[in-house]
Amino acid sequence: QVQLVESGGGLVQAGGSLRLSCAASGRTFSDYVMGWFRQAPGKEREFVTSISRFGSRTYYVDSVKGRFTISRDNAKNTVYVQMNSLKPEDTAVYYCAAKRGDNKLGPPYDYWGQGTQVTVSS
Repeated sequence: QVQLVESGGGLVQAGGSLRLSCAASGRTFSDYVMGWFRQAPGKEREFVTSISRFGSRTYYVDSVKGRFTISRDNAKNTVYVQMNSLKPEDTAVYYCAAKRGDNKLGPPYDYWGQGTQVTVSS
């Protein structure tokens, strides 16, 4: 089992940037495909981006393509998402997630962090 702890959320103006981090512990980090989801108030949780076990493949939902970049450092057991050109509609709680068993990038995911709030003001 893996434990996930997100950090890096906060309040930023539209057009600004944030970098979220997710530190993992418990098992071999490179065993896991890693992803980020978000949930805005009153909306369902949305799959945003993911990265394969060794970083060779990534996925982005259309709404963040060209603005968000996911990366991972297996030596540091950490996955990141760099978020640029933020928009008010990016406001949400962002969750880090992990899964093992295959190297596919899509859901479902098995393990979740507690979430970090990102608020983008207009």
